[in-house]
Amino acid sequence: MSFRATVLTLFPEMFPGPLGSSLAGRALKEAIWTLDVRDIRAHATDKHRTVDDTPAGGGPGMVMRPDVLAAAVDAASPETDDRPRLLMSPRGVPLTEPTVRKLAAGPGVVLVAGRFEGVDERVIAARRLAEVSIGDYVLSGGEIAAMVVLDAVIRLLPGVMGNAESAAAESFSDGLLEYPHYTRPAEWEGRPIPPLLLSGDHARIAAWRREQAAALTRERRPDLIEHREKERQGG
Repeated sequence: MSFRATVLTLFPEMFPGPLGSSLAGRALKEAIWTLDVRDIRAHATDKHRTVDDTPAGGGPGMVMRPDVLAAAVDAASPETDDRPRLLMSPRGVPLTEPTVRKLAAGPGVVLVAGRFEGVDERVIAARRLAEVSIGDYVLSGGEIAAMVVLDAVIRLLPGVMGNAESAAAESFSDGLLEYPHYTRPAEWEGRPIPPLLLSGDHARIAAWRREQAAALTRERRPDLIEHREKERQGG
């Protein structure tokens, strides 16, 4: 059965976008996954197709209405739908590789691309929308974030990547950043490939790569090292 992705957005014309190219695009054509893009505005009830209103209590910007968004969610994902519902939000739980792998192992996902200042809190609770963030910054809307989630998930689906081992050695797959890579020519601008990588000694190469991955992670993401140590200690 195909991995089923549904996206709720005010800008359906943005999809599939980059998801229609490369690995994800080929997998889409091969029906390894399916994409259903729904226009939230189709569920507005007034002649102006209004989807937002001013924030209760005052303040800048506009807020997505709960009645309109709930109707869109209900139409796309009825109670019998066992797919998780994710709201792309800068205040959400950070997207991680374990989360991506869990999603890839499931039947699919429903992604809500928020806009404006945010979404009415009541619909988040009532429709069990899990808020997910792709980083500590703010985008103009959730569409690009939804694409990031889908790209990360789709590449892990069976039959998408040519070499399944590629995913196993990537950054975050074991809690570390990925080790450095080299290829021909053997020397470029006076910079040679580390001789060990040309030795054919696979055990020593594997050990070198682990050391390099650990060193890079300590330098650039010490938080990952700390988290890894806590997990090992059962904390």
